[in-house]
Amino acid sequence: MADCDENCSSCDVEGCSDRTGPQELKVHEGTKIDKVIAIASGKGGVGKSLTTSLLACELQRRGKKVGILDGDITGPSIPRSFGLHEPPQGDEDGMILPEESKTGIKVISTNMLIADEGAPFLWRGPVLNGVIQQFYGDINWGELDYLLVDMPPGTGDVPMTVFQSLPVKGVVVATSPQVLVNMIVEKAIRMADHMDVPVVGLVENMSYFECPECGHRSEIFGPSEVEAIAADKKIDAWTRIPIDPKISAMVDEGKAEEIEGDWFKVIADKLETL
Repeated sequence: MADCDENCSSCDVEGCSDRTGPQELKVHEGTKIDKVIAIASGKGGVGKSLTTSLLACELQRRGKKVGILDGDITGPSIPRSFGLHEPPQGDEDGMILPEESKTGIKVISTNMLIADEGAPFLWRGPVLNGVIQQFYGDINWGELDYLLVDMPPGTGDVPMTVFQSLPVKGVVVATSPQVLVNMIVEKAIRMADHMDVPVVGLVENMSYFECPECGHRSEIFGPSEVEAIAADKKIDAWTRIPIDPKISAMVDEGKAEEIEGDWFKVIADKLETL
């Protein structure tokens, strides 16, 4: 094709006969997933994995069958949040089964496949993309109402693979109050728009600190921007997560399911309407 740069992963030309980019994957025959929801961010360190974990817990409390695909291959943290350290087992046909948390949330992550959780994954893009595709298509997830995909930060190759290969129903974007981060979150929202996937929720992590003695809220990282961004982008489900040492401690102890808070109620409500 004229003007083709041979990079099919970033091509948006309809009907291109030369397209070799990833196509939507088929799931294992024992798997039935109703909705795939991606959790994305414009950069790292804003609480994307925390968002994924707490949203999964909120949905599970509502009686939903939930799975988490830890797509942040080189920086996986989901298993630790749920206290999962053992490798996944296989079914009678030899297919890998995801591990289950105490309340039944199914999880698969690269950190569950190695003995040393601190070992780095020195893999390039094609290998990372292949892992994402295998975690989705070659795992016997069983029946799920929701599969949450904890995406790597940014708008690079692996997020593109998720959008192109998985039937993503909606995106929840995680951010934090800093102006720089909110500038970058615009990229994540535009990426979702470019891939024709709706942004259904916006989460501002580390939004404020509430004094345990008097209840006064201090916006340590600056005034909240989440409501203004949500209004500008016409995102009607948004929430703010406080800075709370108890949250960090419980996640570090693998007790994400014991964290109490209704921060994700509005976003879970929205997901149920998709």
